[in-house]
Amino acid sequence: MGKYIYPDAIITTAGHVDHGKTTLVHALSGVWVARYSEEIKRAMTVKLGYITIGLYECPSMEGEFRVISDGLLKDGKCPNGDEPILRRKVSILDVPGHEVLISTMISGISYVDAALLVIDASMPVPQPQTEEHFTALSIMGLDKLIVVQNKLDLVAKEQALENYKQIRRFLSGTWAEGSPVIPVSSLHKVNIEAVSTLVDRLVKPREVSDGDFRMLVLRSFNVNKPGTTPDKLVGGVLGGTVIRGMAKVGDEIEIRPGLRLGNKYVPITTKIVSIAIGNERVDEARPGGLVGIGTELDPALTKADSLVGSVIGKPGTLPPVWSDLSLEFHRIEKPGDEALKELSFKPKDVVMVHVGSAAVMGIVKGFHGDRLDIMLRKAVSAEEDSKVVITKQVNNRWRIVGYGILKDGNVVLD
Repeated sequence: MGKYIYPDAIITTAGHVDHGKTTLVHALSGVWVARYSEEIKRAMTVKLGYITIGLYECPSMEGEFRVISDGLLKDGKCPNGDEPILRRKVSILDVPGHEVLISTMISGISYVDAALLVIDASMPVPQPQTEEHFTALSIMGLDKLIVVQNKLDLVAKEQALENYKQIRRFLSGTWAEGSPVIPVSSLHKVNIEAVSTLVDRLVKPREVSDGDFRMLVLRSFNVNKPGTTPDKLVGGVLGGTVIRGMAKVGDEIEIRPGLRLGNKYVPITTKIVSIAIGNERVDEARPGGLVGIGTELDPALTKADSLVGSVIGKPGTLPPVWSDLSLEFHRIEKPGDEALKELSFKPKDVVMVHVGSAAVMGIVKGFHGDRLDIMLRKAVSAEEDSKVVITKQVNNRWRIVGYGILKDGNVVLD
């Protein structure tokens, strides 16, 4: 068996509910990432889905787009019969589009390299969550966007062209003004090779960086099935993205914010016993893909995503744990959006605070000038000067209202 090729970038989906994000991921990968009964029943993404795909060159394919992904392989070959040449692997993150799940979306995109903004060609642009997701991508400083104009099979040519013009108007004057717009039918896998080719061209591989290992937890699991005998039990699993450094099987790791004991937090320490990307065991956890780390932790600690939002690193290298945040606040302003223009904060207002992969509820303590003080329901681990996204209910909808820079607060674990 040849040397394992690690995924070298993370691409997130984005867009309004039911515009076809999960169907696009299926077209690219050949796999449905909706695995939970609630998602299948409701036909919508509830949790973060992720999958690693290969990008393959098909040398003699006709046309401009000759790089395909796993979803277009037929019996292991290119559609034209070529032997596929594996160029690289990338990880795809599938985020929910419903407005009540905006926190899940924001926590997932903390450290992605590019986004696939999926837009339904049969609907006016922008839809509410198209706009909210684009705002989130903008705050996070993303600079690579591919717009996927989906459901072309449902509209006439004239409607598709009008929808395209609306997309261009929506992006005009923003960082994404010149982004490519690719018309597709994800359901019928039409023009999907254009998407995979542009991902290969535009998204540069993330290099393995120096520095201490650090990973953000996006999912956590107990993988033991009910009835497993004690001698067959395995430790808890943490899934997420490595933002710098590397870790190997056998390494000791620390997890913050850790366990709450009264008014204090105690870090969790454990050892890495396995590392997996998709269904493949690998030797290292490194930047550029979504990885699962098997540990010696009691699986009760990791079940049902209970450690989502945590930060993992080598013992003694992780940032402080904060129970209160004092932020330099920057509001989001959108022309014509009076609700955001008139927004303010009062003591005891409820907000959602997003830092790294953590999304926690907070209570406003005070708002003076550009300084926003928030008491958190659950502590977070974050560096000083981290960017913190704030969402708040505005006219009975959760909206991104701005972001803050962490300047001070109450540290409960240094």
